[in-house]
Amino acid sequence: MSFATRLVWGTILVIIVAIAVHVVGAELALRGDLEQESRRTLEREALLVARALPADSMAWQGAVENIARESGLRVTLIARDGRVIAESEEAPDGVPRIENHGERPEVRAALAGRVGSDRRLSATVNRPLLYVAVPGGPGVVRLAAPLAGNDAILIHVHRAFLGAALVALLIGAGLAFLAGRSIARPLTTISQAARSIAQGAPPRFPRSGVPDIDELIRALREMHAQLDQRFNELRRERAESAALVEAMIEGVIASDPRGRIVTANAAARRLLGYEPDAPLPDLEQIFRVKAAREVVDAVLGGQSVLERELELDGQSVLLSARPLAHGGALLVLHDVTELRRLETVRRDFVANVSHELKTPLTSISGYAETLVQEPADGETTRRFLTVILSNARRMQRLVDGLLDLSRIESGGWRPAPEPLDVAAVARESWGLLADRAEQRQIGFAAQVAPDAGVVTADPDAVRHVLSNLFDNAIRHTPAGGRVTFSAVRDDGGVALEVRDTGAGIPGEHLPRIFERFYRADHARARDDGGTGLGLAIVRHLVEAHEGRVGATSQVGRGTAITCWFPDGGATTS
Repeated sequence: MSFATRLVWGTILVIIVAIAVHVVGAELALRGDLEQESRRTLEREALLVARALPADSMAWQGAVENIARESGLRVTLIARDGRVIAESEEAPDGVPRIENHGERPEVRAALAGRVGSDRRLSATVNRPLLYVAVPGGPGVVRLAAPLAGNDAILIHVHRAFLGAALVALLIGAGLAFLAGRSIARPLTTISQAARSIAQGAPPRFPRSGVPDIDELIRALREMHAQLDQRFNELRRERAESAALVEAMIEGVIASDPRGRIVTANAAARRLLGYEPDAPLPDLEQIFRVKAAREVVDAVLGGQSVLERELELDGQSVLLSARPLAHGGALLVLHDVTELRRLETVRRDFVANVSHELKTPLTSISGYAETLVQEPADGETTRRFLTVILSNARRMQRLVDGLLDLSRIESGGWRPAPEPLDVAAVARESWGLLADRAEQRQIGFAAQVAPDAGVVTADPDAVRHVLSNLFDNAIRHTPAGGRVTFSAVRDDGGVALEVRDTGAGIPGEHLPRIFERFYRADHARARDDGGTGLGLAIVRHLVEAHEGRVGATSQVGRGTAITCWFPDGGATTS
């Protein structure tokens, strides 16, 4: 039921109760007043009748009847012993048979010298009458009047009062309806505003003109402003938290108490192999690895798990999990695949460096101990010292190569590209090794295409690249062989190629020749004084220019190493 309906019916009920109370009260008061006035009237008339009675008692019956006819009242004369002497409602011969009235309340009062009255049903006429008795005549003069007149007056008054009450009821109901609408309309608008606040929509606040409702509206408006401010802060904090979680390199997964996933950032989806918008299963089903499912069972059982290393689809992952305070679980996945790879590379690197240094150190130590312990002639001493010097220089080249490689890989060196004359740089780089080539009777030829005469690259880097490639070619080419340098334009850049006529490299070794310390023929490379770092340095220098390297080879026919430099040079940022 609406507020306006409640107000109308409440007002009608109040009016009805008020009317009923007024009717009952008015009736009682009016009935009492009418009876009091009737008593006074009957008292005055009874005194007049007592004075007007004839001296002859035999004429009293006729006088009583005359008075009754003229006044419409019942007149009774009662002796002092209670006997009825005359009665206007009885025939003269029936008066003696009327019962004694000495015990009637009004008669007793009159016999005692007072005015008596009583209201009761008359046994003689069988209707309610008002009796008033005064001392006089033979003892008591009593008059009785019917109360029907009073009842008629009360009925008339009731009708008039009820008519007025009906009008008041209609007017009150109408006013209550208008008041209810005037109050209910702003209340309805307030309820709509409250629903708008709950739905996050902008509310409309009314003006009612009612101070109490206006105060409620002001309080609601202030509450909306505070809620809006707090919601904005919560949304901002939630957006910041979501952005922070989404930006984490660790995978983050959160679930509710039932195991349903409520949060999974991009890193977690990537590690688990799910697309950004793909639906996720429950937490107990998201992992396919048994060890990971054991962690999930433990955390959903209320236990924390710290840094459990797992293998997920070939990736090494550290999985940590902890239960949340209000149920559910939080899982953090840290991809350590690259870290484990780097650890493996580091171990291999240390092992390779140790292995590469062991041979020259052993030679240096052995020859030095021989010189110290056993005196030798000048020629033997010179030969031993030559071996020691050769191995020391080999170690120096190894250390220099490691330092160069470390500087390039760590970002400590960046290329400064500029246009270079390809043919001039090639001749310059070959000139540094020409004596060795002549000693081994190795020929050299350079072929530069007309449109590939200029390359945009760092000059020192290109010289280092060509020097390493020429050095490798000379070491792996037998006497009487040939090294050829060529430059051609290819795919928006210049491709520099160094080809030799050496023994060649088996096909299974080609993909790995640019790795540090990798050798297709370990014994021969070590005998030639190679460090195993030259091609690794070449690859890093070329890739620093955003270029690429490649190799082709045929066993017994030689090897070709190609370095491609883009026309734009390297990115220097």
